[in-house]
Amino acid sequence: MTKQLLTLRVNGEPRTIAADPHHTLLEVLREELGLTGTKHGCELGECGACTVLVDGVPILACLTLPTLVGDSEVTTVEGLASAEDLHPLQVAFAEEGAAQCGYCTPGMLMTAKALLDTTARPTRAQIASAISGNLCRCTGYTAIYEAIEKAAEISQGTQSEGGAGAQPLRRPGARSLTGAQLP
Repeated sequence: MTKQLLTLRVNGEPRTIAADPHHTLLEVLREELGLTGTKHGCELGECGACTVLVDGVPILACLTLPTLVGDSEVTTVEGLASAEDLHPLQVAFAEEGAAQCGYCTPGMLMTAKALLDTTARPTRAQIASAISGNLCRCTGYTAIYEAIEKAAEISQGTQSEGGAGAQPLRRPGARSLTGAQLP
């Protein structure tokens, strides 16, 4: 089969690759672009492990053809943290123990980001509804709910601990939940 030349905007950068036309966005992200934070799960659209954001909306990369993404902005879990700062969700997930085995974590983080981008202080019911398509077999979800609530507090500047407020959360020498070493 002949590969197709695609240009995708991923984590703020245009990326041109040659991909098989039948490959999913998940396969292109992992195999062609080396962005392995997005996980292969069920590959049936039932577990949410492959969730990425397309123009801020959570989608299942295992069910999406990259040609349908067009010029939209694709954000993966690797795009959450900057070189200097962890995203408040990453900090809260680590601090609240919301990432146990970690397999569902990238999809949970991306779904939670989409929720917090549209709802600054979601209720527990809104959080439960938002992540209902993301399966976790380890945590029992309570720690995940608490982490999302904590990230909302951090993002709103109401977190009084450590004076973090709305300031960037710097974790020198820490690793992000994607495994990238942070300064």
